[in-house]
Amino acid sequence: MSPGDHDVLEPPGGHPPGSAHEPLLLVDGLGKRFGDHEVLRSVDLRVARGQVLALIGPSGSGKTTALRCLNGLERPDAGRVAVGPDLLVDFSRGASKQQVAALRDCSAMVFQHYNLFPHKTVLENVIEGPVVVQRRPRAQVTAEATELLDRVGLAARKDAYPFELSGGQQQRVGIVRALALRPTLLLFDEPTSALDPELDGDVLGLIKELADEGWTMVIVTHELQFAREVADQVAFIDGGTIVEHGHPDRVLRDPREERTRQFVQRLLHPF
Repeated sequence: MSPGDHDVLEPPGGHPPGSAHEPLLLVDGLGKRFGDHEVLRSVDLRVARGQVLALIGPSGSGKTTALRCLNGLERPDAGRVAVGPDLLVDFSRGASKQQVAALRDCSAMVFQHYNLFPHKTVLENVIEGPVVVQRRPRAQVTAEATELLDRVGLAARKDAYPFELSGGQQQRVGIVRALALRPTLLLFDEPTSALDPELDGDVLGLIKELADEGWTMVIVTHELQFAREVADQVAFIDGGTIVEHGHPDRVLRDPREERTRQFVQRLLHPF
């Protein structure tokens, strides 16, 4: 995939002059509890339009919960989430269902375990959201979906069912399904953790191409080398708080915090 080859994958808003540092996602004081367990504590994030933020951290640190809070799959107990200039959802004041729905409409999630409908074909999985939820014309959505599938090498598999696909193919369908929604923000939850290492290269390559095209993304990942290559900023989360945040070269090569240094060393040098 190369930028500009197909209009259907053009990021929302394209690349207008002066937009490089325009904030697209603002998160202020995000908090979340499950019973007595405080999962997130005053998380602040800022992602400019066209930037990629990688969230890293140990299992149970809160990074996936933070990601799910960004589009209302988890409802935060505190904090504010803003997407673009027109949407601000203040969970501290009790966000309405309509506000949460508007937040969800701005983004699309690519899940760790694909979450495809097993009883629907590849094409049916891709067009379900745009047709049923967004109520866009079926013929138009089908044409866009077919083009998207062609771009990821799966046009010939559009009538296959998920169980007939490899894990890497299913995850590429998951990415196409997200893109078909024309989201402002793409969210990825450990997109390669369920894949055989031999299969994750295609998925990571596709995500990197989307980043090169200017899509704004938040990615939860354990692939530190990938985060270094694709992300504009990295946030290390532990115990529900952001321990360290900055450019990938600094956070991953010369972390300032001892806890970050321990985590990075363990992942890069496990033995």
